[in-house]
Amino acid sequence: MTKLRQDIRNIAIIAHVDHGKTTLVDQLLKQSGIFRSNEHVDERAMDSNDIERERGITILAKNTAIQYKDTKINILDTPGHADFGGEVERIMKMVDGVLLVVDAYEGCMPQTRFVLKKALEQNLQPIVVVNKVDRDFARPEEVVDEVIELFIELDANDDQLEFPVIYASGMNGTASDSPDPADQEENMQVIYDSIVDHVPAPVDNRDEPLQFQVALLDYSDYVGRIGIGRVFRGAIEVGQQVSLMKLDGKVKNFRVTKIHGFLGLKRVEIERAEAGDLIAISGMEDINVGETVCPQDHPEALPLLRIDEPTLQMTFLVNNSPFAGKEGKFVTSRKIQERLEQQLQTDVSLRVDNTDSPDEWIVSGRGELHLSILIENMRREGFELQVSKPQVIVRVIDGVRCEPVERVQVDVPEEYTGAIIESLGERKGEMLDMINNGSGQVRMIFNVPARGLIGYSTEFMTQTRGYGIINHTFDSYQPLAAGRVGGRRQGVLVSMERGKASSYGLLGVEDRGIVFVEPGTEVYEGMIVGEHSRDNDLTVNIVKVKAANNIRSANKEQTTTMKKPRIMTLEEALEYLNDDEYCEVTPESIRLRKKILDKNERERLAKKKKYAELEA
Repeated sequence: MTKLRQDIRNIAIIAHVDHGKTTLVDQLLKQSGIFRSNEHVDERAMDSNDIERERGITILAKNTAIQYKDTKINILDTPGHADFGGEVERIMKMVDGVLLVVDAYEGCMPQTRFVLKKALEQNLQPIVVVNKVDRDFARPEEVVDEVIELFIELDANDDQLEFPVIYASGMNGTASDSPDPADQEENMQVIYDSIVDHVPAPVDNRDEPLQFQVALLDYSDYVGRIGIGRVFRGAIEVGQQVSLMKLDGKVKNFRVTKIHGFLGLKRVEIERAEAGDLIAISGMEDINVGETVCPQDHPEALPLLRIDEPTLQMTFLVNNSPFAGKEGKFVTSRKIQERLEQQLQTDVSLRVDNTDSPDEWIVSGRGELHLSILIENMRREGFELQVSKPQVIVRVIDGVRCEPVERVQVDVPEEYTGAIIESLGERKGEMLDMINNGSGQVRMIFNVPARGLIGYSTEFMTQTRGYGIINHTFDSYQPLAAGRVGGRRQGVLVSMERGKASSYGLLGVEDRGIVFVEPGTEVYEGMIVGEHSRDNDLTVNIVKVKAANNIRSANKEQTTTMKKPRIMTLEEALEYLNDDEYCEVTPESIRLRKKILDKNERERLAKKKKYAELEA
């Protein structure tokens, strides 16, 4: 009979974005007595990064552990967004069960499907938590039916279908096994008990030869790379001489310098870890995700972990605009290259390729969010750079050029369905399903080429007047769709002069389109200052000032009011770009510009391109 370690449970919390995973973990931590009574604990304590806190999303997987009676429960809080799906997949290898969190109002969403599919493929034992049961219009019982349907659709086995259901409010720190909000107990003990009772205990094979596999990476300036993973077999001690089975088949010997376990939000230094423990080890310079640590006299590697391939790429460039070096601390190609190399130490889904130019790099990632968070982190650290329009990565599969296709779920009020079907149809979207549950809300599911979704969210929000919800996740690679897919249809207003934008100059171009800058903003020749109402670019002078003369105007007493300019976030700016444009990113500004700043040169190249197309 297999011996088990009853004192440990390893579990991952999985869910769609914003269904309350991190808030739930907060409550489990607080109620476990991990913190001292006088210790201040932030809301969403697991989201340690500033961007995670601002956006309310989890970007990086986090480890924590709580002690419940005689059992140590290791919890991994996973990202819900599909761009970080690689993290979710690897975490599934480290745990024996999952807590699937589903919103009691929204029900199953695209990422719910995505994360659950990963968990079922690893044959993990699920526990379903229907969260936010105290929400207005919560429908917990219907949501459980949706979850059961999803399990069946994803070919769950009989054991997995026998999942326990807990109804909770992460915000209030209450839970119960009854769907009635009035029956909520004042604590979350039912969740702890369910984890101990239903999640399988790890196998106790500590007497066998060591096998430890790295699933996540961290980096410290003091010890270099840190490998986080699970001891699958045997035991590991500080000072032990071990072998690292590299991905390329090579074997490297090294000494374990430090081992850390997890408790609460802290890493605790320990001397020894055994089968079933989740730990972080240091001492290896070039340890990578998926590599196995084992004894020198018993080299045996675990199966490799699959890492999601990048689907989107952008060119990163040194800033060469007229305002280069004015606002950033780090502006040289050497500094940018060092920063990108540092990111590669911990981000396994990122690729950085050098180009013919020492000032340009092709950076590939899992999606727009993945790359925009890297750019946002860099600008906050004081970097200045330029980036090009995101492009999907085309792969050749069986001799056919294929592109990534996303599964898109749209929830909109009934009156907007026609506009959405039409706009996604133009982007080569194929409708798979349409559900109208009679509440005035319609759910539609499409398969859409990923390049058709670049820049679509702004158009979607305009079409649904902000009432629509759109979610998408990677589906598959399919043959490249013919013809134009998506892209911006409007031209832009481009500044012809360098100087400060004046109210007079801006008023003069307001009727030509939408302005992107406020009076007083410094602009330069070739900088994009607005969107043209037509499909061609227009060069405008927004720095001109009204000529001063002594002739009194008949309508002098009338005051003119300016429309509010459209100020873009980094994501909106990246989505807005066209092929001949760059986004200039500095710690203080986000500017859009033409690649070629000189108007005459732009026109000459456009003519040349037109003739080449006609000849072709």
